[in-house]
Amino acid sequence: MTRAKPTDLRRGWTTGACATAAAKASFCALATGDFPDPVEITLPKGGTADFILARHALGSGHASASIVKDAGDDPDVTHGALVTATVQPLPEGAGVHFKAGPGVGTVTRPGLPIPPGEPAINPVPRQMMRAAIAEEALRTGLSPDVEIEIAIDGGAELALKTLNPRLGIVGGLSVLGTTGIVRPFSCAAWIASIHRGIDVARATGLTHVVGATGSTSEDAVRARYDLDEAAFLDMGDFAGGMLKYLRAHPVPRLTMAGGFAKFTKLASGALDLHSARSTVDLQFLTDLVSEAGGSPALAAAVPTANTAKEVLDRATKEGIDLGTPLAHRARNAVRSVLREADIKVEVMIVDRAGNVIGETGPDG
Repeated sequence: MTRAKPTDLRRGWTTGACATAAAKASFCALATGDFPDPVEITLPKGGTADFILARHALGSGHASASIVKDAGDDPDVTHGALVTATVQPLPEGAGVHFKAGPGVGTVTRPGLPIPPGEPAINPVPRQMMRAAIAEEALRTGLSPDVEIEIAIDGGAELALKTLNPRLGIVGGLSVLGTTGIVRPFSCAAWIASIHRGIDVARATGLTHVVGATGSTSEDAVRARYDLDEAAFLDMGDFAGGMLKYLRAHPVPRLTMAGGFAKFTKLASGALDLHSARSTVDLQFLTDLVSEAGGSPALAAAVPTANTAKEVLDRATKEGIDLGTPLAHRARNAVRSVLREADIKVEVMIVDRAGNVIGETGPDG
């Protein structure tokens, strides 16, 4: 039996998926003179998606294509935005280079998946575009060495409604997405789906369930345990919604997995881990650094850090393990929510590459 999902809301496509489709169409036009419309792309987790072109133009040595982003029923600020990719050839051996066009931001501070100075185009969208270009290069014979410029109409204004300015991403939006799919963000529907997932697990006799903040942390648990698909609850940011329901409807064992920043929030008492509704407690993080044996200089730098990842990166360079003490503090926070529920709890802290950087093992 598959796990319950919020099927009443329509899914959409990430900015990264739209950018990939636009880049693929532009590259095809450079190679053949024709724009595929619709254009099909392969999604990171498998499967394909088709996109209709809103605009396209073929010039001398460059091609561009645009796609209107459809975020489904998600209240995404980029829903309806025009995402444009312009592709032009580079010298042989140059590889694929990315450029921020109008409306796409540039990273200026550390602690993000992309280093300062780079266009705010996240790793998975970059990989999607590289893969699409490589595939078409093999098919058409055109060199895969290209520059891809991504632009988003009105992106600079839209970015003011996001966390980008606070994170030091200037000039526009980020090109995001890890699966290519936007899952509609309805709190009530999502929490209800978590509850139904727990009901299914109990009804089918499962003794071990998983609450993960995203696909990367979920995959880390999959690599560790051979569990039924129904064991994986779509927890996302709703740790409280899952834990409170488990308190009343226990399953013998729970594994919780998530990234460093989100589980820093969890460990300090936050139960809704979304960036719009909770923030990293800097005093908690300072105390964690000191507890782990970090230098006074590292602890003093926490309040001015751009992100929790920046603190983690600096600690790692000093040889300080923050993942393990964070996992134990997070488990304590989980136990306080579960109270006396008969559930063995383990916590795994997972980095963006999918590596487990701290864990507790199941408690008693």
